[in-house]
Amino acid sequence: MLRLFTAIPIPFEVAETLGRRQTGLPGARWRSAEALHVTLAFYGDVDERRADDLAAELARIPGGAFDIELKGVGAFGDAHRSHTLWAGLEPSERLNVLAGRCKSAAERAGVTMEPRLYRPHVTLAYLKTQTNPDRIGAWITNHNLLHSPPIRIDRFGLYSSILSDDGSHYELEREYPL
Repeated sequence: MLRLFTAIPIPFEVAETLGRRQTGLPGARWRSAEALHVTLAFYGDVDERRADDLAAELARIPGGAFDIELKGVGAFGDAHRSHTLWAGLEPSERLNVLAGRCKSAAERAGVTMEPRLYRPHVTLAYLKTQTNPDRIGAWITNHNLLHSPPIRIDRFGLYSSILSDDGSHYELEREYPL
């Protein structure tokens, strides 16, 4: 079984800029520049035959480059605890369409996905349970004016995710030009 997802990698120069913001919050497990991406669809555990079918369906997605822009930061969690810090994105119809096509490719390949509302973002850090909520709020306030220049998107990838004690490691399995 392979743990798969499709994503847009964040270019190195943008990841470097984000990296400068990844400080000042005890209890944050910051993501490396190589791990920064915008997930299009998370497929979960997929057997190899269906993974091949999925890869073939993804290759059929029509192309067309477009731009995205990062804007603002925030946290995912519930009323009791935040668990993830993220950078947001300006609304993008083209990004939403691409994510929808990645989901449709999974359906055609027979891959069952969890029903999730698509909320495009770049995960910056995972937070330990003891991370101080006041410090999280202060970090968000200090970095919420984040706004990147346009980022040209001309490809996306199918990635495998390997879980370890040190977090997830991502491996590009296939790349698809737009």
